[in-house]
Amino acid sequence: MAKDGKGKDAGKNKGKQAAGSSEDAGSKGKGKGGKGGDSLGTCTYVKARHVLCEKQGKINEAYKKLQDGWLDNGDKVPPAEFAKIAAEYSECPSGKKGGDLGWFPRGKMAGPFQEVAFNTPVGVTSAPFKSTHGYHIILSEGRKN
Repeated sequence: MAKDGKGKDAGKNKGKQAAGSSEDAGSKGKGKGGKGGDSLGTCTYVKARHVLCEKQGKINEAYKKLQDGWLDNGDKVPPAEFAKIAAEYSECPSGKKGGDLGWFPRGKMAGPFQEVAFNTPVGVTSAPFKSTHGYHIILSEGRKN
């Protein structure tokens, strides 16, 4: 499945994970993290923002800004700041709305995007990963059943 193929490889595109945490590495399908009330991967809906770029170099540039500003310090990226990066770098129409995808159900997004979105703890920014649409970074903003 995509989780075992592209999902794992995509997590290795970047040497550093968010804020020295192994949670992002675990989010590639292992269901680790345990920060929320529900187990990762078991919720029905996720609220997220994302940055989408066709080129890996561009997504890495956006991620570096997030690292330099927050992640390298062990901080979480504030949604308003993530929105600025999305507006500047994202090639998705949602970039005009700060990358806001709103709430979406399990099964709406394809392959690796769904895996990362549903396995990233609330408030955590994913490492860059590849999907059929290009390269993404996701900020998880909420989970519900």
